[in-house]
Amino acid sequence: MQHLHQRNIVLGSTSVYRRELLARLQLPFTVEPSHVDESPLAGESPAALARRLALSKANAVAKLHPKSVVIGCDQVADLHGTALGKPGDFDRAVKQLQAMQGQTVLFQTAVAVVCLESGFCEQALVPVAVKFRSLSDVEISHYLHLEEPYDCAGSAKSEGLGIALLESIESDDPTTLIGLPLIRTSAMLRSAGITLLGAP
Repeated sequence: MQHLHQRNIVLGSTSVYRRELLARLQLPFTVEPSHVDESPLAGESPAALARRLALSKANAVAKLHPKSVVIGCDQVADLHGTALGKPGDFDRAVKQLQAMQGQTVLFQTAVAVVCLESGFCEQALVPVAVKFRSLSDVEISHYLHLEEPYDCAGSAKSEGLGIALLESIESDDPTTLIGLPLIRTSAMLRSAGITLLGAP
C-alpha cells in the first residue's frame, strides 16, 4: 500500500507501450500528452535529440502539474549517426527497414523525471544495440502489413512480431527497447521521493 503523502505521478506520453510498461510498477499514475515539437535541431545527434525531447516533454507537462512527479520519454533509432524517427506510413517504413537490415542500430532511449515544486530533475540516456537480420523485401512488406508499426521509431515492434526481424539485442534493461527503461526509471522515481515496494 502506497503512502498517502506521495506525490502524484504523471506520464507525459500518450504511448500505449509506455503506459503498459509504467503500469508494471503498480503505482497510480495519470497520462498527459506533452505536445512538444519533435523536430531535430540542425546538426543534433540522435542521442542529443532523445535527451532533449525527453526533458522537454517532462518540463512541458510539469508546468501543468507542478506538484506532481512527471516522467518524459523519447526514443530515436540511430543508424550510424542518422536519426530514424516514427515512419508514419508504409513507404517510409519500408525505406527504414531496408536501410537497417543487416545493420546494428542504436535505439537511443531517454527518460527524464521532473517535479517543479520540489526542484527535482534527473534524466538518463539508455542506449540499446539492436542487430537486424538480413531481410528480403518480401519479408519487410509482409511484416509491415501484419503489424503496421508506423508509430514506432525504426519501424519495428520488438514486443510483437518485430522480434522476428532481429538477430540480437544488447541492453542492461530489457524494457528499454519498448520505450521506457524501467530499471532506470524506478531508480529516478525513488530519488524523487516515490516509494516503491512499500518501503522508502
